[in-house]
Amino acid sequence: MPDHQDDATPDGPALTQHQIDQRIFDLYDEYCHGQLDRRSFLQQAAAITAGGLAMAQALLPRYVQAQTISFTDERIKARYVSYPSPGGTSGTMRGYLVQPAGAGPFPGVLVMHENRGLNPYIEDVARRLAVEGFLALAPDGLAPVGGYPGNDDDGRDLQARLNPGKLRTDMLNSALHLKGLALSSGRLGATGFCWGGGTTNALATLLGDRLQAAVPFYGAAPETAQVATIRSPLLIHYAEHDPRINAMWPAFEAALKANGRLYEAQIYPGTQHGFHNNSTPRYHEAAAALAWQRTLAFFRQHLG
Repeated sequence: MPDHQDDATPDGPALTQHQIDQRIFDLYDEYCHGQLDRRSFLQQAAAITAGGLAMAQALLPRYVQAQTISFTDERIKARYVSYPSPGGTSGTMRGYLVQPAGAGPFPGVLVMHENRGLNPYIEDVARRLAVEGFLALAPDGLAPVGGYPGNDDDGRDLQARLNPGKLRTDMLNSALHLKGLALSSGRLGATGFCWGGGTTNALATLLGDRLQAAVPFYGAAPETAQVATIRSPLLIHYAEHDPRINAMWPAFEAALKANGRLYEAQIYPGTQHGFHNNSTPRYHEAAAALAWQRTLAFFRQHLG
C-alpha cells in the first residue's frame, strides 16, 4: 500500500467554523456517519441556505492542514508494521508505529481512527504522541481489505462493510501487540476519535487491568452492563454540539459512578463533533489544544 499524505483537496473557500450554519454541521455529521452519501450531503446543504454548498465543501477534509509533525522529523522514527490478528477480519493487521528517538522502552499508546481508516490526520496524531515520549501505534482497520484508500469517502464505505466484531478484535489485538513490543515499557494507554473514541471505551471494558489509561474523544459509550469490567482511569472528551454522542453520557456516567470507576469528563463549549481534527472547520483550535494538553498530562500521570 503506498504511503499517503493528503486527501484530494476539495473545491470551495476555506470558511471558518463561525461562518458555517449549524444545520450544515448537522448534515455533515449524518454524512460522516454514513447516513448520507457525498452527493446528497452537498445537494441538501445547497438547499438549506444561501451559501450552503460552499459551507458543505469547506467541511470536506484538507489533510495538508493536519500535518503538525513531519513524517521525517528527527525526534521520531516512523514505519508501517504488520502483525497477527487472530479472530480479526483476515488474521493479519497493519499499523503505523512511531517511536521517540532513543533506545526506550517507552509507554505505549494505541491511536484509533475514525470510521474511515488510517488517514493522514490520525497518522499525525501518532507522531504528536511520539515526540512527547510515547510509543504510538495507529492500526488501520482497513488493512485486511487493502488499507486506507486515499480518500475518506471510499474509506468510510470500506469500513462500513466490515464485520464490526472482527474489526474490534483487530483493535484489541493491536493493543496487545503494542503492549508486548520490546520497545514498550508494558504500560498501555488508548485514545481514539469518533468511531475510535467508542472503540477506546469498548477496549477499556475488554482489557481490564491490562490497560492503564483511556482517553476517548467524542466516542459512543460502552454497553452499560460492561462498565463494571473497566479498570483503567478514563479521561473523556465531549463536544458541546454533539447530541448523538452526548445523549449516551448520563447512563454512562451513572454506570461509572455505580461501579466506583475513576473518570474525568470534559465538555468543550462552542465545539462540534470532531473538534480535534484540524483538517476541517469543525476544528476548534483552543479546545483542541486544551484537550490535547489534558490528554498528555493524563497519559504521563498514568503511564509514566
